[in-house]
Order: sequence, then structure tokens, then C-alpha cells
Amino acid sequence: MRAFFRIFLLIIVLLLLVCGGTFLYRSRDRQPGYSLNLDIKPAAPKNVKVGFAALKITPVLPDTWTDKNNDAKYSEEDGDTYQDRNNNGKFDAFWLAGFHSQRPANGIHDDLWVRAVVIDDGQTRLAIAAVDVLGLSHNNVVDIRKALPAEAGITYSIVCSTHNHEAPDMLGMWGESMFKTGVNADYQAFIEQQVVKAVTEAANGLQPARLRFVQDLTGADTLIKDTRKPVVKDAGLYMMQALAADKDSTLGSLVVWGNHPETLWSKNLDITSDFPHYVRTYLEKDLGGTVVYASGCVGGLMTTHPSQPVQDPRTGKQILEPSFEKADAEGRQLANLALNALKTDTTKAVSTINIRLLAHTFELPLDNNMFKLGVALGLLKFGYSSWGNLRTEMAGFTINSAAGPLASFLTIPGELYPEIANGGVQQPEGGDFGIAPVETPPLRNLMQGRYKFVLGLANDELGYIVPKSQWDTESPFTYGLQKSPYGEVNSVGPETAPRIHHEAVSLLKRL
Repeated sequence: MRAFFRIFLLIIVLLLLVCGGTFLYRSRDRQPGYSLNLDIKPAAPKNVKVGFAALKITPVLPDTWTDKNNDAKYSEEDGDTYQDRNNNGKFDAFWLAGFHSQRPANGIHDDLWVRAVVIDDGQTRLAIAAVDVLGLSHNNVVDIRKALPAEAGITYSIVCSTHNHEAPDMLGMWGESMFKTGVNADYQAFIEQQVVKAVTEAANGLQPARLRFVQDLTGADTLIKDTRKPVVKDAGLYMMQALAADKDSTLGSLVVWGNHPETLWSKNLDITSDFPHYVRTYLEKDLGGTVVYASGCVGGLMTTHPSQPVQDPRTGKQILEPSFEKADAEGRQLANLALNALKTDTTKAVSTINIRLLAHTFELPLDNNMFKLGVALGLLKFGYSSWGNLRTEMAGFTINSAAGPLASFLTIPGELYPEIANGGVQQPEGGDFGIAPVETPPLRNLMQGRYKFVLGLANDELGYIVPKSQWDTESPFTYGLQKSPYGEVNSVGPETAPRIHHEAVSLLKRL
């Protein structure tokens, strides 16, 4: 009997050691020792050069499937079947990110892209790449940077996700089930390679240019619904247009707006870049060049909800139901706002600039138990930079003329609630911490120049960045709600917003 217990205990110890070793391996730092601390002061203004590139990242769908009960979830128990087009005896799916798991792509409506712009002031060569996926981790971004060829001469690269909910999962949370990753490793590697190629191509295509900045701070308000109180939107549409140095032709444009690309909503099974596809299509048709679309402050939750009508600017028709027609009308409205801003804004294009740049990595505590479980199960592969902490990154830069700052840019590693950027953080009764607003002053109050770009989901995707005074997971709930509001479940934790705000304020003051 004693021998039995000794063997039993030995087996238990071995199992614990195996499980512990597996957990430690899965939670390992994927970029050990990586750190960044850039502080680049501007030289005298010089002639600016700009380059653009656009490369497709649309996957090839091996198989298709039949959704028997039209719930957009693949389940053989519901009678769903797949068409084994590659004849390998299994369902090869690209799992769409966002909304819910078990949502395999079933067709392609329009292409997904990585689009890049490179700006060179003679001293600093800055790259911004926007990718039509829901999110990329900081680990992906570091892999991309390590792969950039030295001859591209990139001083600093920013990789943003548009936060598209109609593209394959790149984070691991939306697979066949909650215990299976949705990431196709080969496809993820392909996306990283395409970002490297796009940035390199944009750098190789640098040419003398003039920069012009415009904005419309209110016109897109009717396209957004804030589905969580307090109602604070980031409706501003911000645009940087790059013109050829010696003529009025457009080389390309950067457009930033704060809204979830999920207008097609949860039942859509076609791969698409959602409304950004139409923004880019219409602007490129009217202006020429390459349009790079990036998302701003999308937390809150900023969305074109199915209850939010969108008016088709051509017909005047109000479109309510999620559809490509609705996404088209939304994209056309945004393009029209940008075009009108170009016509009415009196700001002149400048050909000589300099860039002031700050960027640094820092750590955040991971307090979300579901995310911790995802790390332990190997679904989330970002790993801990130190025990219980994640490495992430922020950057800020200004583009200046001889007269001073023209525009400022702030990168945010996730989905920032607009009240942190624009003001309006509240202390609602029922908040878990019962504290006054922490994330003050509003970040845009500290940004220089007339045009203040906030680039969301930049260099990381930490989920929702919820003001700590509004954090609400325990009863009684804020604003008289009967259950906890949506947001915290997809946030790293309650310390995320205070820490990011602190890092941003410090960075902006140094700028």
C-alpha cells in the first residue's frame, strides 16, 4: 500500500512539474531583453520626402461551409457542414476575429491590405503601416521591426491595426472554440512579411513632397453610436495629404477616424475591410495616390451599431440593417467629409519640415484572469516581460514647419476611451473604486499644433482602455444598469488607463 501511495504521489508531482513547465514555457517573453527609448530632436527644416505602398493580405480560403441555422457559428451539432475543396478530410478555416468565436470566413467580398506611408525629413525616417486586422500584438510588431532591412533606413516604425472585425484572428481569441486559437501561424507570418515589404517599398519610393493637414471635427458624429455611458465620441476625421513637390498631384493620404470597422456586424461571413475599404476607394478615385486608413479612439464603444442609421449621400436613403450598402454609404460620407475639408481648409501645403520624435517601452500589469488563462493555454502568445507584466509601447511625434508645430501624433497601444483623449471622464455612482477621475487632463489638451492625430491600436492591442473611475465589474452597477457594462472583459485591467495616461502625459510634456 505504501508503495502505491509513493507511486501515486510521484505521478502527481511529475504532472505538476509538467504543467508548471508548460505554463512557464507558454508565458515566456517572446522578445527577451527588448526595450526602446528614442528621443530624436529636430534638425533644421529640410525638404520632405514621402513614399506610399499598398500590398494585399487577403487569404485564400481552402474550404467553404453551410450555416444550417444562420447563426454565423460553425457547429456540426447544428447540422453545419463544410465543403472539403482541398480534399484533405478536414475543415480548413480562417476564423474571423471579433463578436464571437466559431465564425469561419465563407467568402471574400474585397481585399484586405497593409498600407504604409514613410515620411523623411532628412534626419528621421518615420514609417506608419496600417493593417486590416482586428489587432496585432507588440510581439508581432517587434518581429516586423527586426525583419526590416537596414537599407530601408527606417528610424522608427508604427504598425497600426484598423481593428477590422471581418478579418482572420491574429490574436488567438476567436477560434473554433474558446479553448482553441483562431490564429493561422502561416498566415500571421505572411502578414508580418507583407508589412515589412510594404514599409520597404514605401521607403524605396520616397520622393520630394508637400504636406497638407485638414480635419473635420464634427461631420462624422452621426455615423457613430457610443454604446456605453458617458456618451463621449471621437468623431473627428483627421487627414494628412502628401502632394508632389512640383505639381498638384496627390502621392497619397493618411486618414484617421475613431470607429470600429464592424458595420457589417456579427452575421457577416465574408472577408472584407468593412467601411475603410470604401473610404480608401472613393478618396483614391477622387484624389489619386494611395490612402492609408488608421483608427483613432474606438473604446467606449465607438461603433456604427445596427440601431444607427447611415444615410446614403447619393440617394438620401437611410440604411439601418448591417449590409455592404450601409458600409458603402458610411465610407462615401467619410470620403466626402475629407474632400470637403480639403476644399474649405485654408491651411497651405509645406515642403520643408522637421520631426520631433519620442518613443519608449514600458510594462503593464495583466489583471484579466481570462487573459491569464489564455496565456496559460497558449492561446495568447505575447508572454510576460516580467512576472505578471506585459511589455508595451507608446510614441509621440510632431511634424513642424519653420513657424512651429503643424501636427502632432500620439500612438495608443489599444482601444482608448475617447473621454481620456478629449475630456469627459466621469465618476459614476457604483464604480468599483469610488474614486475621482484619474485620467486628467485630456491628452489632446497637451498635444501641439492645430491637427492632433491619435493613432489607436498602434504597436499593440491591449483591448479596452477604461478610465479607472468608470471601471465597473461588481454590483451595484453604474448608471442604474442591471448588469456590468461591456468593456472590462476585454481589458488588461483597471490600472491600464491610469498607466497609459501617465506615460502619455509624460511623453507629451517632453515633446
